Amino acid sequence: MASSSSLTTERRGIPGAQFVEDVQTYLTQSGLDANSALSFLQERLQQYKIVEMKLLAQQRDLLAKIPDIEKCLDVVATLQAKKGTGEALITDYEVSEGIYSRALIEDADSVCLWLGANVMLEYSCEEATTLLQKNLDNAKASLEVLVADLQFLRDQVTITQVTIARVYNWDVHQRRMRQTSGTSTDS
Repeated sequence: MASSSSLTTERRGIPGAQFVEDVQTYLTQSGLDANSALSFLQERLQQYKIVEMKLLAQQRDLLAKIPDIEKCLDVVATLQAKKGTGEALITDYEVSEGIYSRALIEDADSVCLWLGANVMLEYSCEEATTLLQKNLDNAKASLEVLVADLQFLRDQVTITQVTIARVYNWDVHQRRMRQTSGTSTDS
């Protein structure tokens, strides 16, 4: 029986966890005692938890960003649909947090997109649609990769927790064996 599976891989900088089948062989090969191995595994588990928190924050940001991009695409599409009809578009927009104003928009050839970092650029409606669609596709692709990373990370957390339990139980079993062998020789 092998001491650990050879399927320990890495995904985007997240190290793979080793599933330990035979604790004795694992400890011998790694040159650690049970307490050192438990400390190492606990430290690795904490590292996984920190990475998980970062990935969840990125996921939360992307989940908030995607609807905003879709809303911007809808607004640009509405402006393009109203263009040339002679019909004005009446809309309310946010001036500042909690402060709105009403605007009358007639034949808009261009839109201004907020790029962040105090930067706003004017684009034609076609360029804006292209840019927003590209950003939406990139955000959705990033979200898919992030979900896969989170699943990989959860698998590594589970493997590490199981390994911790196996090493701990092995250590308890070894102590009991030493204790019983010590008391049986005393009798």
